[in-house]
Amino acid sequence: MEIKIGWLYPDLMSTYGDRGNIITLSYRLSKMGMKSIVNKISINEPGELISKMDLIFMGGAQDKQQEIVNKDLINKGAFLKKAINDGVPGLYVCGAYQFLGKYYKEADGNIINGIGAFDLYTESPGSNIPRCIGNIIIESELFPGVKLVGFENHGGRTYLADKKLAFANVVQGYGNNGEDRTEGIYYKNSFGTYLHGPILPKNPEIADYLIIKAVERKYGKNVKLNKIDNLWEEKARNWVIDKL
Repeated sequence: MEIKIGWLYPDLMSTYGDRGNIITLSYRLSKMGMKSIVNKISINEPGELISKMDLIFMGGAQDKQQEIVNKDLINKGAFLKKAINDGVPGLYVCGAYQFLGKYYKEADGNIINGIGAFDLYTESPGSNIPRCIGNIIIESELFPGVKLVGFENHGGRTYLADKKLAFANVVQGYGNNGEDRTEGIYYKNSFGTYLHGPILPKNPEIADYLIIKAVERKYGKNVKLNKIDNLWEEKARNWVIDKL
């Protein structure tokens, strides 16, 4: 049995070490007894490929790269939005998270349209306002009793139409906007988040959640997956928490 992972724009949207999320997903799938096939989908590949994926990942980037991707999403956005609404598990970090909202408003008032898969919008507060940078600790109802960690670095402030859709609450750090203590979004098996680091190596619960949803969606709920000892992942996470 195999899971096809769609890695969107790996050549453009992988600035902050987010390829580590792909490595983690592939590694954990192997340990669970599943085969992973990573499909790199960038500007030269057709959007139809997204429809064939079992799990989707897209990372963040700098402004220049994001401009290129934003133009390409005019063609691929419909396929990505349909996949999300159909329940295909996905992880969308920083710039990718922003793209999936309704729009990004730049400091000069210019509006960059998103694909509207997530009911949110993002605005730049201007160059005079400090960026949201640093280690972050969050708690999510999806993973009770677990503190999740990551590193955030974003200028835009994101606002959810419904705060109940937030992926997590901020324990320490900024999160979506530094105001309402929300972080990310969780919608139909997809996570949008500002957590780099990358997020999955130190938070295996999220990786396994995505994998299990992908396996159940493709093969049903009766597939038995091997359990993984998360000793070192938990040590890495606790080191960050203790440091903060």
